[in-house]
Amino acid sequence: MKTILLYVMSLLYFAAGVYHFVNPRMYLRIMPTWLPAHLPLVYISGVCEIIVALLLIPESTRPLGAWLTIALLVAVFPANIQMLVNFYQKQHPGLWIAIARLPLQLILIWWAWIYTKG
Repeated sequence: MKTILLYVMSLLYFAAGVYHFVNPRMYLRIMPTWLPAHLPLVYISGVCEIIVALLLIPESTRPLGAWLTIALLVAVFPANIQMLVNFYQKQHPGLWIAIARLPLQLILIWWAWIYTKG
């Protein structure tokens, strides 16, 4: 089961990374205003997601991939907060999704942490 969940996690990060290039506008909308160079940062975060997804597959790079996944989740957390703020201000009907994303980040960090032990 642990191996299946690893491949699911890797596939999810890979798909999310690719989606940064397919639909960057979605990510641009949740970029914190205080960050510079929004479009390059969207592409960089997409590349990072693809890289961590690939690092999770081989056993030799799995711990590094897991730690980098955790670092990535921490790095993109401000975008989740920005999404919450945006949805709240616009009274978006999906506000509950933005609220749920915050604790979900902790679950995703825990999920990645499972694979840090090589």
